[in-house]
Amino acid sequence: MKQAIFRTGAALAVLGMAIPVGAQTDPQPPAATADASSTDAVKAAALAEAMRAVELWIEGQRKYRRIPAVSAAVAQGDNTVWAKGFGTTDRAKKTPATPDTIYSICSISKLFTAVAVMQQWEQGKVTLDTPITEYLAWAKLADDPRESVPITLRGALTHSAGLPRESDFPYWTGPDFAFPSQSQIRAKIGSQHPLYPASTTWQYSNLGLTLAGETVEAVSGQPYADYVSAHILEPLGLEDTRPGIPTELYGKQMAVGWGALEADGMRPQVRLFDPAGITPAAGFSASVADLAKFASWTFRLARSGQQEVLRASTLRDMQRVHYMSPDWETSWGLGFAVRNVGGTTVVGHGGACPGYRSALMMAPKEEMGVAVAMNAMDDPGVMAEGIAALVKARGEAKPFDAVEGVDLADFAGVYSGQPWDSDYLLIPWAGGLTWLEPDANAPAERMWRLKPLGGDRFRVVTDKGEERDEVVFERDRAGKVHAIRQHSNTSRRVKSL
Repeated sequence: MKQAIFRTGAALAVLGMAIPVGAQTDPQPPAATADASSTDAVKAAALAEAMRAVELWIEGQRKYRRIPAVSAAVAQGDNTVWAKGFGTTDRAKKTPATPDTIYSICSISKLFTAVAVMQQWEQGKVTLDTPITEYLAWAKLADDPRESVPITLRGALTHSAGLPRESDFPYWTGPDFAFPSQSQIRAKIGSQHPLYPASTTWQYSNLGLTLAGETVEAVSGQPYADYVSAHILEPLGLEDTRPGIPTELYGKQMAVGWGALEADGMRPQVRLFDPAGITPAAGFSASVADLAKFASWTFRLARSGQQEVLRASTLRDMQRVHYMSPDWETSWGLGFAVRNVGGTTVVGHGGACPGYRSALMMAPKEEMGVAVAMNAMDDPGVMAEGIAALVKARGEAKPFDAVEGVDLADFAGVYSGQPWDSDYLLIPWAGGLTWLEPDANAPAERMWRLKPLGGDRFRVVTDKGEERDEVVFERDRAGKVHAIRQHSNTSRRVKSL
């Protein structure tokens, strides 16, 4: 709820196996160019298999969890190498989701607010360690007897200022989700007490990022939404990203929202909300296509060193750790969640607002990012991790040698797991087949494979490379595969892929 900080696994660290899509081949290339083209073709084929697995898995996740719509995208360097929508976005369940479907991205909004603050910092209009009341005279909380350093922009951007989590209004309470206006927030803050002395602990705060947005408005002389649109969204070409909710597109390009899954397997409808004064912290809407573009901008800026919206050095500073909680469990940059996962820095944010959840995860050094958005209260972080893990697994898989006469597509399909388990998939994977469980949270965990031996015979190979038992596919009178036999028992193929 409200916070939805992204979770991540080490999988994102090796997304660099992805490929320069659409590489051109000279009709008579020199040897080095030919080798490079061959390598690119192999990587392209590997990525295609990985993304086919991703598509099957996400659609399975969506169906098992009864999520109406999911959109997802993968960015590599300057390019979006894959993007797709799943399910439907309207109440009638007829409008297909696409990468351009708009969702509330809630707390991912904080990244745009942080960029806006750092633009003001670059211009010398703010400093990060000056008391925030120097810019917002009204932002003075009620007196607190505990000794504390001042509340600053650095504290707000790192959630270490000790501020209350929320402005003192029940805007996360349905069915109306009555967000306060700017004037209401300003009038109420004087009666709110700090939760903790500043810089003593980490406490996520939508109020803190709201104050950061208010600071941008105060020092720039422009309304916050106008400033962000003119100085961030338009220069980056993010045409489907807004500091607000496009009510005129609701039920059309913008997905309608649904609540958490109930015991009867249904999801209640959720009313559209107006983020009002909380917009800098939680009010943006966007498509995953735009979030992938945002990720590519961060990679391009860091790589080129050329100023584009921000200086490259400023972005690097935002994506390093500025605050570590006393228990060493939570680390935060300036607006960005920052984690060290197996030696790899992963940055980004998640979002959860009434009827919508989203996640944006980026590995700056590897220049890879994953964006996921949905119109239900499920976990997009699981999907983002699963996407990354499948790409990682395919990139690391050592291909089996081709066997003459074996067409892997003949064996691909959905196979019955009943009564023991849900149905599973067998899909082409690095010269063989692999199992994929569409209801599994970690689709790449223990990816055992089937190595072709010839005809309809395969050998099980574990994720550690150990060769195990032999399995045989069975065909019907028409020559179509209809079952797989393993350990003297069979599983029926429900349908082909």
